[in-house]
Amino acid sequence: MGKRIARITIAGLSGDSGKTIVSMSLLTALQRRRLVISVFKKGPDYIDAAWLSRAAGTTCRNLDSYMVESDDLYRSFALNSVNSDIAVIEGNRGLYDGMDISGTHSTAELAKLLNSPVILVVNAAKATRTIAALVFGCQSFDPDVKIIGVILNKVAGKRHREILTDTIEHYCGLSVLGSIPKPGDDVPLIPNRHLGLVTPSEFGFEKSIKGRLTEIADRHLDIDRILKAASDVEELADVKPEIVSQLTVKVKIGYFSDSAFTFYYPENLEALKRSGAELVPVSSVDDSSLPDIDGLYIGGGFPETHAERLAGNRSLLDSVKSAAESGMPIYAECGGLIFLSRSLIIDKKRYPMAEIFPIDLAMNKKPVGHGYTVLEVDAGNPFFKTGMKIKGHEFHYSAPIDGIGGITSCLAMIRGTGCGGGRDGLVYKNTLACYTHIHADGVKMWAPGFVAAAEKYRAAITKGCTDKSYAEDNTKMESSPDDIPAADETVMIKEFSRLAKAGG
Repeated sequence: MGKRIARITIAGLSGDSGKTIVSMSLLTALQRRRLVISVFKKGPDYIDAAWLSRAAGTTCRNLDSYMVESDDLYRSFALNSVNSDIAVIEGNRGLYDGMDISGTHSTAELAKLLNSPVILVVNAAKATRTIAALVFGCQSFDPDVKIIGVILNKVAGKRHREILTDTIEHYCGLSVLGSIPKPGDDVPLIPNRHLGLVTPSEFGFEKSIKGRLTEIADRHLDIDRILKAASDVEELADVKPEIVSQLTVKVKIGYFSDSAFTFYYPENLEALKRSGAELVPVSSVDDSSLPDIDGLYIGGGFPETHAERLAGNRSLLDSVKSAAESGMPIYAECGGLIFLSRSLIIDKKRYPMAEIFPIDLAMNKKPVGHGYTVLEVDAGNPFFKTGMKIKGHEFHYSAPIDGIGGITSCLAMIRGTGCGGGRDGLVYKNTLACYTHIHADGVKMWAPGFVAAAEKYRAAITKGCTDKSYAEDNTKMESSPDDIPAADETVMIKEFSRLAKAGG
């Protein structure tokens, strides 16, 4: 039998409706009640997920039906919420916004997949009765979406709140479960910048923020009624983790973990662990050299806001370049690509980087690539088999000034921008760098492929192979996905639960 897990989806009529502030306030209140919480963010989002993690005191996981198949998505949700008292899912964009006129991959479709009731957050600024019409339209648009209440945001005062509440309850038959007043100074609780909110690692989860969230929850949200609505759900399907043998550590893989590089899906780090990697955090701004590792993972983040410090840490830049020259497998996404370039140019000022790829990148005022991607692997590399297709996402303001020229690339863009010219995935020896971010649950061979490449590198170095001979002989993955040992199927239930709670 399955288990009945209380769950609620916080959705909106559009982006910037107030979903994140409502979700964080709710999570803060639930944490103060000492409930065991699981928290999820719909879509390919790192920054909102990081803030939700801080508010909940536990790891927020992304649920994205574009990058991850529905069965795997449901499985992830079930396994990561099974021990919680309540699961909170924050949607993205508008409730029904998807990739096509059918709303494919929308928050509404996710809520239906998870059998989750929905609370609609509405920006009520400068409107009254029309808000009820909008809510009624959402109710009627897809009756299979279980909208159970409304939270009003940016309410002007008592009279405004009363008119909105009476109208919604009369015409829509829905309870208003919260009413958040418009801030008097219009200063955002969390500052914004070009990719969205500032990350908590840079801004900090200060007492003032937590205090404001507590105030919103206590004064403006009906937590008891929200909990009751979240409990009126069907059982989740019975999903069991695979039972197999104990983990065996095969290699050490470093990953940049600091305020400049924070964009990692917890599943990616966990998949590397389950495939046999010991993860070693590296600071791109404070460490002067790489530790004793067999591979390096550089995720995304904000290297552009740390450009001066990164460029000033020449010893680490040189250490990474030396590792690449030796043939160490290095996988880099977006911000990682910037770090591996020759230089980053911001407002005409040049910041030298690791110089592994002879390209100069410039920051633009508007996004160069933004959205979901589809890529086909069409050249040799140490991570992916030629011919496979990969789904991911990109969001970057930087781009090569003069294209990629004669640099080898292994990914053809079927959808998206990448490095431009229909290409992504720059390759040098065993280094692969791309603008596309992937999710390990959607590209299952990535983690075991990474560990296999690191094992090969470790063995070569142990045997005393020269840097040149190893690097030249190991530039192509020769195993098919089926040939790679499925190390991620070697986890005991106890170990899986421990990793899930630890968040990687």
